[in-house]
Amino acid sequence: MSFATPMAYQTNLLVMNAGNYRFADFVRVGLPLILVMWVILSLLLPWLYGI
Repeated sequence: MSFATPMAYQTNLLVMNAGNYRFADFVRVGLPLILVMWVILSLLLPWLYGI
């Protein structure tokens, strides 16, 4: 779940360069996405694994 920085994964750097995105664009979209994924997975994983 490394969405908030372009350096987190190689594909993010390729997209950043080709799309003329800035670092702030990744943070603006990535942080809310990380929070949504965190909440969903925190609720879903215990249900799936029966913890």
